[in-house]
Amino acid sequence: MNLESYLEVKRKRLLEPPPRRMRRLCFTCLQPTMACYCTHVRRFDPRMKFVILIHRLEVRRRIATGRLSHLCLKNSELMMGYDYSRHQRLTEIVSDPKHFPVVLFPGPRSADLSAMKPSERATVFPKDKTPVVIVIDGTWNTAKKMLRRSSNLRDLPRICFTPDRPSNFRVRKQPKPGCFSTVEAIHQTIEMLGPARGFDIERGEHHNLLHVFDTMVEQQLSYVELSRTTNRRSRHRRKSVIA
Repeated sequence: MNLESYLEVKRKRLLEPPPRRMRRLCFTCLQPTMACYCTHVRRFDPRMKFVILIHRLEVRRRIATGRLSHLCLKNSELMMGYDYSRHQRLTEIVSDPKHFPVVLFPGPRSADLSAMKPSERATVFPKDKTPVVIVIDGTWNTAKKMLRRSSNLRDLPRICFTPDRPSNFRVRKQPKPGCFSTVEAIHQTIEMLGPARGFDIERGEHHNLLHVFDTMVEQQLSYVELSRTTNRRSRHRRKSVIA
């Protein structure tokens, strides 16, 4: 190769965009390793079984809080889908005579835990049944469709609560004030129903849900701020070279 050919090849290589560097992911939380929150997780037993139904679109989102909740909760199950009518494992759970399943979802059919006295909340679950709280993890639009399509959920009792504070999910816009993320909703449910099931809320084990959640939110906000203050794309772009 002569000098002229060599310079031409080099010029073309310099003009080519640099290859994309794939970030390594944590296989547990599915976050990039630099944003992994697994070290903050402290698993605990809420004395009730949570079944988290995650929409397939949420699975792809790193900030989906259904997965985060599942990692914190002992005896919880995470199921991906859209129409759960024929989901074998979910059908087994809701059909088990030892279980008493309810769906955590707001609406006119839902019993508002916030309006109940502690003695009334104690009657939500029969004492001789295992309480099962089914949580739908998706956008409000997809969550409503999931509930409507899943015939094995339609006739189950529903519960909800009235949020007394704004959501802290500042990296994701909520459709309206009073909407909580999945992890915040689960934390509030444990706060209200836990004591009746023998869960000591004074010990504060369930606050780990919010601690991990807040850690993830703060990390994401710091990355957003970093992208605003530094031109990250230009740092990896090679300068044009004219022979």
